[in-house]
Amino acid sequence: MTKLSVNINKIATLRNARGGNMPNVVQVALDIERFGAQGITVHPRPDERHIRYQDVRELKKVLRTEFNIEGNPIEKFIDLVLQVRPEQVTLVPDSEDAITSNAGWNTLKHSDFLKEVIAIFKARSIRTSIFVDPDPKMVEAAAKTGADRVELYTEDYAKAFSKGDMGSVENFVLAANRAKEVGLGINAGHDLSLENIKYFKDHVPHLLEVSIGHALICEALYFGLENVINMYINKLK
Repeated sequence: MTKLSVNINKIATLRNARGGNMPNVVQVALDIERFGAQGITVHPRPDERHIRYQDVRELKKVLRTEFNIEGNPIEKFIDLVLQVRPEQVTLVPDSEDAITSNAGWNTLKHSDFLKEVIAIFKARSIRTSIFVDPDPKMVEAAAKTGADRVELYTEDYAKAFSKGDMGSVENFVLAANRAKEVGLGINAGHDLSLENIKYFKDHVPHLLEVSIGHALICEALYFGLENVINMYINKLK
């Protein structure tokens, strides 16, 4: 089945809104593992407005499932990843003031930079993934950087699905097939939800992992965190 990695940034946002340690980010991550998720994702940003760098260090000490750290590979981020050594690092080209990720890498334009960064991580046996739009050309160029996987940026799919347009999934099918052909594993994420995840999973081949945060936490307000995680797992089987 496709693995579910839960992005816990929104848990940290809630904690930071009041200060203190409620909810406890580390404990929630452990509960998410216990509820059946196969991974935990965090996306620390330079201003630490949600996940803090110290959260990342503390999580690494206790997590038993796959740990995925996302972010723009600035020097501070690279140092953190090398210190923590997660199972996977996902490179995302977001600016420091971005509210959320809003585009994939231009892997043609930034090929040399990505090669340098990926070589650093792979020397430490950290699996690397590049956040890309569903464009076969970007996927092909990602393979030439030495990356292990691509994470397909799914916002366009989610927006189209919400309007009843199922055709947008075809771009992701083409990108996924091209990734498979050039030897890349396939992850996906951004705005995936209980509403649209099954259609995506059923139509996009070779899907190894999805990373879901915002929608999952919102849905948990109604259904409960444990129930929502199991609902996702059932849709991903």
